Amino acid sequence: MNGRVPATQLFARGPTPEMRKMNIVFDGVSKIVNGTTHIHSISFTLESGATNVILGHTLSGKTSLLRLMAGLDRPNKGRILLSGKDVTGLFVRKRSVAMVYQQFVNYPSMTVYDNIASPLRMSRMPAAQIDQTVRKTAAMLHIETLLDRLPSELSGGQQQRTAIARSLVKDSELLLLDEPLVNLDYKLREELQVELQDIFKERKAIVVYTTTEPAEALMLGGNILVIDEGRLLQTGSTPEVYHQPVNTRVAEVFSDPPINFLPARVVGRTARLGEDIEIRMTEHLEAVPDGRYIFGVRPNHLFLQDGDPDNVTIRVKVILAEINGSETFLHIPQGQTHLCEKETGFHPRHIRQKWPVLVKPD
Repeated sequence: MNGRVPATQLFARGPTPEMRKMNIVFDGVSKIVNGTTHIHSISFTLESGATNVILGHTLSGKTSLLRLMAGLDRPNKGRILLSGKDVTGLFVRKRSVAMVYQQFVNYPSMTVYDNIASPLRMSRMPAAQIDQTVRKTAAMLHIETLLDRLPSELSGGQQQRTAIARSLVKDSELLLLDEPLVNLDYKLREELQVELQDIFKERKAIVVYTTTEPAEALMLGGNILVIDEGRLLQTGSTPEVYHQPVNTRVAEVFSDPPINFLPARVVGRTARLGEDIEIRMTEHLEAVPDGRYIFGVRPNHLFLQDGDPDNVTIRVKVILAEINGSETFLHIPQGQTHLCEKETGFHPRHIRQKWPVLVKPD
């Protein structure tokens, strides 16, 4: 018996491609257009294995970041590295990248099948493999029965599913989605958000998803970059950044409807917010020293129904009840400030009447 081991039984040395995490690194990247700075010396690292969300208001710099990642734009300063390789000046055609836009970008004269197959044909993949890949991806996005249709024969949601499928079949290192669901109706958006989470989990690519909506960012989970006016405000795991914003601006960007800010004074283990709200400092708030602060209370931490003895009750007048789909926003004056309370469901209230509102200290 010799000491040789058949090649089929040998283990690869080092991590396999399936095990190895890919990453994209921005190192002091700035972008200036016509004398205006769109991106201010940003540095961060995004990895495969989790959804990376970029959250920011309109014109905050989200699309500018994606264009830099894709190679559509070149930075004025700094470097961009993809899995250790400097791609700062590399043209988009030479990068392993796929991108989904807000608009439904499909070839109008091609069927759904041919739209999805187009990048595979350009890569000269064998026909049988193309067919298998197209049908598998179409089934994943629930458009397998639409393969013979033209884009003009599809609904908005079906068109965007086709565009997403075309990006997924490329199996790129970098998958960029620029507010891909913004032009869809609310119900379709919810459906696709859930489906995309499952699809992203199966991808080996670095997935980067931009949104203006905090609820969408929370649903996608993973890691998050909060940006504002081209500046990176905070990065970390999505739940951590949501619950522990580093400043009031991050809390504002990561709250819809707007977070309520109240001036407060802490004495002992009690905080007095505004004019007549007193909250006992419990759990993580116990460590806050005496002094003056700005407290943030999210609209979903105000209630019109009690169920917790730790909640604090105040009586207020509702000046506006705003019905927004399946949610109701109540607008309440509180001294020199203005509160917004969020309720799930349709809740018409009598304006100018007093209602008990409960504050959840969190």
